[in-house]
Amino acid sequence: MGVRLVEIGLLRAEGSLELADVVDVVKRILWEGGVWRTVAVEGGRVVDGLEVYEALRRLGVSRVPVSDGRPVDVFVPLDLLGFFDEIRGDPYRVYDGTVELLRGNWPTPLFKLSSLSRGGYRVWAKWEAFNPFSWSIKDRVGWYMFTKALGEGRLPHAVYEATSTNTGIALASMAAVYGIKARLYLPSAAQKASDVILKVLGAEVVRKHKPVTVDFIGDVEHDAARDGASHLNQFENDWNFEVHLRYTAKELDLQLSRRGILPRAIIGGLGTSGHMSALALYFKSRYRGKVRVVGVQPARGHVISGLRRVETGMKWIHMAELDKVVDITREEAVEAAVRVARSEGILIGLSSGAVTKAFEKLAQEGRLEEGDYVLVYPDNGLKYLEQFKEHLKRRSKA
Repeated sequence: MGVRLVEIGLLRAEGSLELADVVDVVKRILWEGGVWRTVAVEGGRVVDGLEVYEALRRLGVSRVPVSDGRPVDVFVPLDLLGFFDEIRGDPYRVYDGTVELLRGNWPTPLFKLSSLSRGGYRVWAKWEAFNPFSWSIKDRVGWYMFTKALGEGRLPHAVYEATSTNTGIALASMAAVYGIKARLYLPSAAQKASDVILKVLGAEVVRKHKPVTVDFIGDVEHDAARDGASHLNQFENDWNFEVHLRYTAKELDLQLSRRGILPRAIIGGLGTSGHMSALALYFKSRYRGKVRVVGVQPARGHVISGLRRVETGMKWIHMAELDKVVDITREEAVEAAVRVARSEGILIGLSSGAVTKAFEKLAQEGRLEEGDYVLVYPDNGLKYLEQFKEHLKRRSKA
């Protein structure tokens, strides 16, 4: 019974499985570095091995090992399946439109932070500000949710979404490209610049005098149902997790491997938990627990745009247990962002400042071994000029 590799786009499956149904298979594939059994097909239709097929689809492989009629036990490594094919961009960087620009611009840069790389530490930043719509990691989420829903015919005349800013900008940009109305719901704590950016993009802005909680999201769900709009809901939508598993984690893995780096830990902020949960699942599985993952959240009583506390509820965080969660105050986040600006010459956002401070705290407390560390910087600082202005004013008075 022959085993062959077939382009994944040529296969079709009747029905589908939820992410929770295949997450253990995803972990095993990453842990073993390949698949241990073929997917059985008949005339291009999957008839057995749906879990393996669905796991490989979510991992973004180009090819699937198949056999006719029934599965065959055979090990096929991920490299033969085109595991990294879809994250190698055009070296000449010429694109047919802005959506292709977003997708083709990956991998986003990974660079060493000289000011933090001392005392046996080599610290790298994965900077997501190179995404073109929101200048943030949320372009990935907005693009993936929007295009997946569009492909399934689930985007009517309008899209509604709760957002602290960046996902809203990404969705407003996608809506502008496709001629769909966007209404974004922002908490009162979000910076005023968000309204201006969103309105320039043609979106409607609704300010809610409450934090982004289950109640807040429920209001958006109610309004969307009332108006016949689509509520993609980044807080519950598995495409949020999947886009980071399929792209962000693989990019970072490929970039690090090209430099011969196995990081001691990856440190990043917790918001919806999409990107950090996916990174944790990927690296802990692929490198068999050798890479630690640290989450960063606002200290109690503090607001840092884009970050939330774990107890507010995060859908995917349980899929790959974090090694530690560090609390950071708003002022610590701002001060760290300013230090990076004055030592590295780049303006990072407040959540990136919080991630930087978390690394500094852990290093100062002696909790980190010598070696390489990756800090996930979600965006740049241009949307947070109000907060930087307040900080500089306070420092001037002091």
